[in-house]
Amino acid sequence: MLSTIRQAVILAGGEGLRLRPLTNRVPKPMVAVNDRPFLEYLVELLKDNGITEVVFLLGYLPEKITGHFGDGSKFGIEAKYSTGKVSDKTGTRIRNAGQQLDGTFLLLYGDNYYPLNLKKMLAFCIEHDTLASTTVYTNRDGKGEYGTENNIYVDVDGHVVKYDKGRKDPKLNGVDIGFFIVNKKVLELMPDSDFSFEEEILPLLVKKRQLAGYQTRHRYHYITTLASLKSTEKYLQPKKIILLDRDGVINRKPAEGDYIKNWGEFSFLPGAIEALRLLTEKGYDIFVITNQRGVARGLMSINALESIHRKMKTELAKHGIDIKQIYYCPHGEDEGCDCRKPKPGMLFQAASEHDFNLTKAVFIGDDERDRQAGEAADCPTTILSPGEDLVSVVKALLKSR
Repeated sequence: MLSTIRQAVILAGGEGLRLRPLTNRVPKPMVAVNDRPFLEYLVELLKDNGITEVVFLLGYLPEKITGHFGDGSKFGIEAKYSTGKVSDKTGTRIRNAGQQLDGTFLLLYGDNYYPLNLKKMLAFCIEHDTLASTTVYTNRDGKGEYGTENNIYVDVDGHVVKYDKGRKDPKLNGVDIGFFIVNKKVLELMPDSDFSFEEEILPLLVKKRQLAGYQTRHRYHYITTLASLKSTEKYLQPKKIILLDRDGVINRKPAEGDYIKNWGEFSFLPGAIEALRLLTEKGYDIFVITNQRGVARGLMSINALESIHRKMKTELAKHGIDIKQIYYCPHGEDEGCDCRKPKPGMLFQAASEHDFNLTKAVFIGDDERDRQAGEAADCPTTILSPGEDLVSVVKALLKSR
């Protein structure tokens, strides 16, 4: 059984007309994002996921890509190329590269970016035993890029049952963002004429129930227009992000079944202020992610909880520490919310509202629910051991970076 994918195939042949004049002299994937070609970010992402070979499917100004990446060795991969006509559609580009393709490969667009977790994607694809799977942004926070409407429906079993480029069906539940895992047998379905992979092959796979939909809450970004390019630049800017649980990490944890109900019951743990100060000095944005079920149980009000947080921030400000934002879940376990850890809702909310990549952040908590929430959000997570303080973990983190 397939356990890894070593090859990625990038569709990078279009003219990028909506990015004129930036694409007058370079193909769209080579447009600069924070002074680097966008395609470098994709290659780095692929390398981080264990990809060792990248096949670039080219058309418009191919020499700009072949000249930049060469054999790929400078970027830690092996680069190969398949060059067609500028007018070739996506399916034609894939078919024409057939002899270079592995039995199973990762296929992606050269203008889309999302925090890929190839290991999870592959496990999902193997479980569903389909010829292909596609990545589907769930659009749950209502932030499909620039009002992007859903164009795909994934059923409860994880199969795509409708692909609607016209975006007409109100029951659609996600946005197809590419990042396909494809079995090379799909090429047997391809016509000899010039054709679109999205318009002809995806609907055929849906009809055969051979397209699985890997759903993700990670927002995707793309560089199709000048507006989306600006947003992508912001997202891909280097950031230092730390997410912290509150009780048991920053302040002393109350007794089992009890809650910090007022400022008089709040006390910082030894080393916590020093840890937060060190993070601040190193340029980290600090977010707090905390369950506060005491509100649901009627032991304190939202106003009381927010008063505690205001006073905590005021006290920390005396030490030059700024908490960027505090996210809390006031719900009980039986309310079915999406924010209560171990669910990852608060982590995704923070990432969406502040435009950062959870896979490059760090989450520190103190119990299993924190670990589960971090893993569900693909966020590197550290759990404090009994008796371990935040400052020792932070010092180790800073030393490693």
